[in-house]
Amino acid sequence: MGLSAVSLATARRRDTLFMSVPPSRVNREPVKEQVCSELGFEGIVGQSAALREVLQLVEMVASTDATVLLMGETGTGKELIARAIHHRSRRRERALVKLSCAAIPSGLLESELFGHERGAFTGAITQKIGWLELADQGTLFLDEIGDIPLELQPKLLRVLQEREFERLGSTRTKRVDARLVAATNRDLERMVAEKQFRSDLYYRLNVFPIEVPALRERSEDIPLLVRHFVQHFARQMNRAIETIPGETVEALTRYSWPGNIRELQNLIERAVILSTGPVLRVPLGNLRARTVPAQDGGKYQTLEQAERAHILATVKETNWVLSGPNGAATRLGMNRSTLQFRMKKLGIARPWTCECQ
Repeated sequence: MGLSAVSLATARRRDTLFMSVPPSRVNREPVKEQVCSELGFEGIVGQSAALREVLQLVEMVASTDATVLLMGETGTGKELIARAIHHRSRRRERALVKLSCAAIPSGLLESELFGHERGAFTGAITQKIGWLELADQGTLFLDEIGDIPLELQPKLLRVLQEREFERLGSTRTKRVDARLVAATNRDLERMVAEKQFRSDLYYRLNVFPIEVPALRERSEDIPLLVRHFVQHFARQMNRAIETIPGETVEALTRYSWPGNIRELQNLIERAVILSTGPVLRVPLGNLRARTVPAQDGGKYQTLEQAERAHILATVKETNWVLSGPNGAATRLGMNRSTLQFRMKKLGIARPWTCECQ
């Protein structure tokens, strides 16, 4: 039986909720919105076992000062998990400072993170307080920690071990009490083996690892996420969308979502723009079904087999070119680093005769 149409008119109007729906009710009636008040994780939508397992780990670690390493693909919501850890910690009244190690040129990252003194380098006309100091008594969230340059890693390790550092251009040691939550979509263990990441820093970061599941691993949450994003963008754009067709929900649930929640969010935003009436119209033409015919004569492949076949077919189409506007990563809607991570996990290797980027 296909998923029934989702009525938005009956849903409560809230922006950020943890929604829970008994699975047995999804196919029989419009999805009802329920707030898990005993959990209350702001901004995190879902009721799947995979998500609940992550939130149980958050509950365990939040009240401590332990360093947390969030691992998962791009777009899975690692920043939301970091925010949940901070908001449930004793530091919640202090700042949550967020810094992406991949968004800042490596030559500027040290200054941004640790700060600098006037005259420390050309152009340093004033003193600058770094993000680490701003996070004192609070939480520092370092996203894309795998992109931090090797030359900065000993300085970060010292902060974690000794709680002290010097600003760039200064000999004065400063002490700081900031809890670190780091996130990455890269395989840090492989990077350690290839001497691209310090092993001592990796072990110091990996005190309490949390694997954030990909959206395809929590597909039962997709109807809830769809409605959540429709409500959000409909209010934002002043649209009166009341119904999501059941066949649309079913198609979205079958899709593999290589770009995870971020890809779903972007698609729903576009759909709300395109929907001029009360029924959501989602452009489904570019979506490929998650479940595809098996090659061994069976009726269906497993999800992992389907994903492997999809990625393998795409990289072959691009002659194993991963990056660029016509590369496989762009076609799959993910970053190159995420694609490389998935290829390694799925055992997809380039032929040795292939010259590729």
